[in-house]
Amino acid sequence: MDGSLTLQYAIIGLLVLISAWVVLKKQFPGTVRKARVALALPLLREGRPGWLRALGRWIAPTPAGSGGDGCGGCNSCGPSSKV
Repeated sequence: MDGSLTLQYAIIGLLVLISAWVVLKKQFPGTVRKARVALALPLLREGRPGWLRALGRWIAPTPAGSGGDGCGGCNSCGPSSKV
């Protein structure tokens, strides 16, 4: 009985953490971005093992200007593909 109750509490705790992360990303995107940068920078330093650097790249947010077009904005200023 104790093992199944512990598993139940672990699953509920994990779901609560995931839910809190989604709410933080939706309501406070700037704060989440700063926190991800603060967590990733120490892991990306020279001399760290490869797996720590890979973890840092996974944690790090995507660059802000990586939209793929000239301005990185809404992608609506380019030529339309009307046939």
